[in-house]
Amino acid sequence: MRRWALVAVGVALLCGLPVIASALPVSVPQLTASQLRERILTSADESYAGYAESNATFGLPPVSGLTGLTALLNGATKMRVWQATPSRWRVDVLSDAGERDTYQLRDNTSYIWDSGNELLTEVRGPQAYRLPRPADLVPPALALRLLSEAGRQASYHVIAPVRVAGQQAAGLRLTPTDPASTVGRVDIWADPSSGLPLLVEIYGRGLGRPALKSQFFQVSPWHPDQRVLTPVRSPGTGFTVTGSGNLAGALSKLGLVALPAELAGRIRQPVQPGFDEIGVYGGGLSTFVLLAVRGPDGQGLISDAISAGGAPLSIASGPGVVIGAPLINAVIFRPAGFFVTFLLAGTVSADLLEQAATELAEQVTLP
Repeated sequence: MRRWALVAVGVALLCGLPVIASALPVSVPQLTASQLRERILTSADESYAGYAESNATFGLPPVSGLTGLTALLNGATKMRVWQATPSRWRVDVLSDAGERDTYQLRDNTSYIWDSGNELLTEVRGPQAYRLPRPADLVPPALALRLLSEAGRQASYHVIAPVRVAGQQAAGLRLTPTDPASTVGRVDIWADPSSGLPLLVEIYGRGLGRPALKSQFFQVSPWHPDQRVLTPVRSPGTGFTVTGSGNLAGALSKLGLVALPAELAGRIRQPVQPGFDEIGVYGGGLSTFVLLAVRGPDGQGLISDAISAGGAPLSIASGPGVVIGAPLINAVIFRPAGFFVTFLLAGTVSADLLEQAATELAEQVTLP
C-alpha cells in the first residue's frame, strides 16, 4: 500500500510540474524596450519547432464566404509548427475532424493537406493579398507582424517577465498612439537571448481580457529536416492544383471601382500592381481596408451580417450594416444605383468607418 501511495504522489508531482514551473521565480537580463524590440524583429530567421495554441474572441458574426475566417477569429486553434526559414515552414492545424496541414516551400508555392478529405492541394502563384490563415497566429509570426506594422506609431515599454513553455521570457508592451485604433495594447513575451516570441496577447481598447492570445506550450530550436517540410502523397489520396486567388473568397469577386486617394483623413497606401480594386487606408494598428464586391455576392454580405446581429444603417440612400467587435469593426453598404457592395473593415472605430463610408459614397465613380 505504501508503495502505491508513493506512485500516486509521483504521478501527482508529474501532473503538477507545469503549474509548479509557472510559479517559479523568473529572472531575465535587463533589456531596454528598444533592445528587446530589436531582438524580436531579428529573430525572424530562427529555426524552431513546437506546439502552440491561439484563442481568439473577436466576436465576428458568421458571414457567407468567410466562414473559415470567422472560425479562426472566434475560437481556439491548435497548431504543430516547424520553421526552417520565413519562407520554408509547416503548420498543422489539429481538430476533432482531423488535420489541415500547410507546407510553405517557397514564396510562390505551398501545399495544403486535408486529412478528412484525404486531399493534397498545390497552391501556385504569389499571394500579395489574402485572408488570414492559422499560420499567421503562431506567436513569432503574429508578434513580428504587429511590431512591423506598428512601427513608430506606437510607444514601447518593458513589462514583467513570465515563464512560457518552461522558459523565462522577457516582456514588451506596445501601445498604439492613434486614438482611433481599436487596439488598446499588445503584450509580447520573448526569449531574451534569441528574441523568439513565445506569447502574444492583444487587448481591445478599454478591455481587461485579451481578444487574441497565442502562446507556445512547447518549443525548442530545430535543425530543419526536409522530410518534415515536404508533403508526401500517400497511395489512394487525391491531388489537385489551384491558384492562390481561388483561396481568397471575397477577394476573387471584386468590382472595378475608382477608389479615392483619402478617406476619413486617412491616406490610401500604395498597392501591388494588379490590385487597384483594393484600398488600404491609414497605417500601423489603425488601418482599414476597402473592397467593392460585385453582384449578388455583395448583396449577400449585407443580409448575412444583419441576420447575424449587425446594426442596419443607410448610406447614400442604400442599405447597409455596421458590425462591431473588440478588435475589428466593419461597415457594409450598397449605394442606390450601384452594382457593387462596399466593405470597409479594420482596426479602427466604427464611427471612423461610417465617416469613411459617407465620404466614399460622395466621391466614388464607376468606370
